[in-house]
Amino acid sequence: MTEASSVVWEHLRGFYRAAALGAIVDLDCAGHLKDGPLTVEELATRCGAHAPSLARLLRTCAANGLFTAVSPGTYALTDAGRLLVDGVPGSLRTAVQFNTAPTLAYGMNSLTKTVREGRSAFVEKYGVLYDHLGTEPELNRIFNDFMTQRSQPMADGVAASYDFSSVKTLVDVGGGRGHILATALRANPHLRGVLVELAHVLPDARAAFDEWGLSERVEIVEGDFFSSVPAGHDAYLLGSVIHNWDDEDATRILRVVRDAMSDDGRVLLVELVLPDDDSAHFGKDLDMRMLGLFGQGKERSRSEHDALLRAAGLRLVGTYGLPFHATLVEAVRA
Repeated sequence: MTEASSVVWEHLRGFYRAAALGAIVDLDCAGHLKDGPLTVEELATRCGAHAPSLARLLRTCAANGLFTAVSPGTYALTDAGRLLVDGVPGSLRTAVQFNTAPTLAYGMNSLTKTVREGRSAFVEKYGVLYDHLGTEPELNRIFNDFMTQRSQPMADGVAASYDFSSVKTLVDVGGGRGHILATALRANPHLRGVLVELAHVLPDARAAFDEWGLSERVEIVEGDFFSSVPAGHDAYLLGSVIHNWDDEDATRILRVVRDAMSDDGRVLLVELVLPDDDSAHFGKDLDMRMLGLFGQGKERSRSEHDALLRAAGLRLVGTYGLPFHATLVEAVRA
């Protein structure tokens, strides 16, 4: 195999590995192995699987770092495999379930149609992803769990990397249940928060802040970031919001925030910031998911973020590295 052909086969193998990973999670192999090693036959009985087929699946996933053979035909979890167990710290189980779900697979397998026509084949068939999730309760549950697990490391990163000492009130625009805001409040006792979300999200957000013991330090308000957000505050956070929209709509959102913030206010974006050259980046792969599933959303490079901010009357002044290959982008009035 030549070096050039190896590059192509590496891409193809990624498809096979993702399918194997999805099967491992669907069968809950990691959950059955969490208390210790099992033989293939024992695991097959617990999973309700065909033992010879399961042996081949385990062999492949062991070669890829998810399991280890403690003796011939007996497997145990590796540290990576343990992340497929439900409920463990940092679990990626729902991330696998969501990203390998049959509905979403249609969007990725239809990428040719999307690129040829310039519109998402997924959206064309199923509608906007967030609306479609309302028609699949189990997939919606998986998605919400996935977002919670994904947001917490980034929330910890924001609280650790950014100096909030001069910020009196942090407005979380479109922040869902408010994980990033809540983490910033815990780390900065002087800080107060405002969470802005659509009406159907508010009950869950209020319950979350009550559960976290932070309800007295946060105001939860209904709002639409295309029209208005609470005015006069000094810091506005948009966590993984801008990447859901095309340049025109993203600029509209940022202009609304710019017009609302105080003269010396700042905007904080949590996004994947891609390199402007052809170097590898996790976000470039995720941009294919955005292309296939979201229609108008996309991951952007630093120069694209800079241009977007300038179009909204803002100026990029700093970036801070976060977990999960994300970046905190700070901007002020131009």
